[in-house]
Amino acid sequence: MEFHNFASLGEPERAIASYLDENVRRASVIAAHREFIGPMTPFLEIGANAGHTSYMLANQFAGEGFALDISADALRHGVALMDRWHLARAPVRVAGDAVNLPFRDGSIQFVMACQMLSQFMNIESVFLEVKRVLAPGGVFLFTEEPLRRLLSLRIYRTPYQDRMKLWERKLFDWGLLGYLARDVIGAEQEESFGIRQNHKMYLSDWHRLIVKHFAEHRYQPFVPERGWGERIVKRAALNEWRAARLLGGTLAAMCKKAGSSQPLPCLDRFETLLRCPDCHGDLARDAADTLVCACGYRAPNQGGVYNLLPAALRAELYPGDRADVIDFSLPSHTARLGDGWYELEGDYGNKYRWIGPRATAVLRRAHVAPQRLRIRGYAHQIQFTKGQPVVEIRANGVRLAQQTLERVGLFIIEADLPEAETYNIEIAAAPAWTAAGDDRTFTVNISMIRLVDAES
Repeated sequence: MEFHNFASLGEPERAIASYLDENVRRASVIAAHREFIGPMTPFLEIGANAGHTSYMLANQFAGEGFALDISADALRHGVALMDRWHLARAPVRVAGDAVNLPFRDGSIQFVMACQMLSQFMNIESVFLEVKRVLAPGGVFLFTEEPLRRLLSLRIYRTPYQDRMKLWERKLFDWGLLGYLARDVIGAEQEESFGIRQNHKMYLSDWHRLIVKHFAEHRYQPFVPERGWGERIVKRAALNEWRAARLLGGTLAAMCKKAGSSQPLPCLDRFETLLRCPDCHGDLARDAADTLVCACGYRAPNQGGVYNLLPAALRAELYPGDRADVIDFSLPSHTARLGDGWYELEGDYGNKYRWIGPRATAVLRRAHVAPQRLRIRGYAHQIQFTKGQPVVEIRANGVRLAQQTLERVGLFIIEADLPEAETYNIEIAAAPAWTAAGDDRTFTVNISMIRLVDAES
């Protein structure tokens, strides 16, 4: 969720260019298998991020449906996409959990998931939910999921290209680095954003899972051809399937649920397709555009997004005004800040403050469980020209963590906290830098500070 907020809002120009590229790739997969996929209304995209692919389904393929992601803030960014791309149609945006989908059984004709299944340690749990919400004859399309390769010594975890050493970049360009990599290139970097990675699925593992739950399927593997080192093996493999087993790559799969497809209703009353994430009862929509359930569950329309996460999870991920969270989007956050903070900047969902060499804040625990501190920040490229950035975190005078930043952009620092009711947090960063025409001295900016229950 933290990464999706950053990816959608932290660098909007870079993100929008990436979204366009992704939509071109994903639209080509749909077009190649359009006859097999069949009707696409109502659709559901899970792990939608800003919903850019859902906007493509709604506008390029004339579908009606839902964009679902755990990050409500990322989904809200879809308004900017509509303006930028001059779109006429939009999906219904829902914050939700992929393993507790807030949809009725058999209510969805087409489910799409891109680059998200490998973020679950139990991928089958997502398959089960998708199969539940799909109507008979409905199709589940997942794409850009990593295939584990047979031809690798699995020596070490290799970084993304922008962090590679010179010798790594040479091996990458020659198509040889993958033969050394333990998993997908850059996976360790994504885990540093807080994204879990499950790259253990060979092509045969995906196949076994698909045939267990779906009646028909089609596959489209995408095998890498980086340099002569991979081109030679791919040609020697003689076919795409053998090459995918040897070299890995990514898989797109179209999976059809058993049964005969029947026309499903359009989205004039989309709430009739939903169910309460707490009691699984029916949801109604009142005059204030709030989704309500007889059990007392309520989900108002907040900036175009309905938050349909289970109540306990919603309270944890979206705590609002609470003493153990500094949410820079809430005006009340200023009461928890001490010295060293500059004025508030950014957009809704990604508000932040720059700091100088040192800044302080105060958090008070809300739970009796052991606590862990989580800080999200951003390092500017100018800082790297001054030296290797380092961020040190202290609580109540005790040093908790010192992290050397390896790349421009988002960083997340976590550290377990000693027992206390109140935590005086100190963030120190170096080197300092200045910007032309600005008399302030900067280090990093901070967009989130909070306490979470420590993992047992």
